[in-house]
Amino acid sequence: MARSHLDDTFTLVTQGYAWLPNRFREAGADVYRTRLAGRRAVALRGPDAARFFYDERHVRRHGALPEPVLSTLFGHRAVHTLDGDAHRVRKALFTGLLVNGDVDGLVARAETAWDLAAKGWAGQGPVVLFDAAAEVLTRAVCDWTGVPVDDDELPYLATDLVTLVDGFATAGPRHFRARRARTRRENQLADLVSRVRRGEAEVPAGSAVAAVARHRDADGTELDPCVAAVELLNILRPTVAVAWFVAFTGHALHRWPSHRDRLADGDRAFAEAYAHEVRRFYPFAPFVGGRAVTDLSWDGVRIPAGAMVLLDLYGQNHDPRLWPDPYRFAPERFLGREIGEFDLVPQGGGDPRTGHRCPGERITVALLRSLAVRLARLDHRLPAQDLTIPLHRIPTRPASGVVVEVR
Repeated sequence: MARSHLDDTFTLVTQGYAWLPNRFREAGADVYRTRLAGRRAVALRGPDAARFFYDERHVRRHGALPEPVLSTLFGHRAVHTLDGDAHRVRKALFTGLLVNGDVDGLVARAETAWDLAAKGWAGQGPVVLFDAAAEVLTRAVCDWTGVPVDDDELPYLATDLVTLVDGFATAGPRHFRARRARTRRENQLADLVSRVRRGEAEVPAGSAVAAVARHRDADGTELDPCVAAVELLNILRPTVAVAWFVAFTGHALHRWPSHRDRLADGDRAFAEAYAHEVRRFYPFAPFVGGRAVTDLSWDGVRIPAGAMVLLDLYGQNHDPRLWPDPYRFAPERFLGREIGEFDLVPQGGGDPRTGHRCPGERITVALLRSLAVRLARLDHRLPAQDLTIPLHRIPTRPASGVVVEVR
């Protein structure tokens, strides 16, 4: 039977990614009742639970995301806050760009930006892989989306986009830096959209900026410029967040160098399997949440209408029932394996075209598949540094950012 605690807020803060896996282990069940910040919450895990969670008859996002997350990570009135027809119409904008769009074009831009940057890394001394990857990805996604950025502005924009992700799950200085970064970039992008609509700024016809500027919501109205800016950031930000996975890839190549030659050979199937294993093995999103639409029941546990419903992502990606020997880094586990919509869930579950699964997941996999090969081919070494990955920090990453010396 699921055990219940009075309030788990402090435990979540101190345990981070381990919080829900620990609670499920203690409860001896795949459902757990608790409170967070005084609000009733029920946590679930497993593929069947994911299928239940992503059914809009059961759980919805509207009103579920707390204000601090909206003011940093997603933005107010973003697609993540919508349900029903409003969500489907807005989601179609992202599907057209991120699922059915020119992903190969984005990857090619990232490869070009990486190759150009890597020439400058050689012999210059220590390079922080996380920061370098963020700048490479910022350059690529801005070119791909039609957002203008010059060389002087690029590192500041990359820092702001990283900051949006880095500050959503803390009440400290990181959070307030993220709020300021969001305000700064929303204002800039809202002005860009307004100028495009007035014909004062030109962007490529098939670009994301053009698509967002002309998009009409389910009610037939154009997006408010501020909302348009929010949704443009919801393309830029998750693309640059692939820097987390690039840093984790550098960490994995250092810890398990036996995979390096095979990855460097460029075999597409192995590179994709490697990308999936990085996403499974390393911590990214700990869980996702929504609100119960009505009174529900899961595995014999009552979920009252309006309660928070949490789906454990990190724990599911390390569940031995799905992933034998889950704490062994083994890319080969994905060779020849068909991945179900509710099995591997670092970026959520379900159909990215219609549900709340991240529509940029295809981009994440494609970019990581390509950049992992380039990193494996890069002649580099890791000097002495702190490579610990603190699980209490959300989002976490190697403490040093993975410092490399390129020869």
